[in-house]
Amino acid sequence: SFQGSQGRAYLFNSVVNVGCGPAEERVLLTGLHAVADIYCENCKTTLGWKYEHAFESSQKYKEGKFIIELAHMIKDNGWE
Repeated sequence: SFQGSQGRAYLFNSVVNVGCGPAEERVLLTGLHAVADIYCENCKTTLGWKYEHAFESSQKYKEGKFIIELAHMIKDNGWE
């Protein structure tokens, strides 16, 4: 039940083949967070962000995790 800037998104513990930009503070739907945009290492498309720091205690579980927006996911080999 996560939202990205382009709609539905998913929270991941780890990701592969992505680069990470510099962290910046942003006010998201769940409050103030320090996040860094993540992008595809191959095509450089921004995919979502990494939670570097959550300022509210109820959001601390997101720290170190990644959001990838559904709009940037590709179904391949029967994956759903």
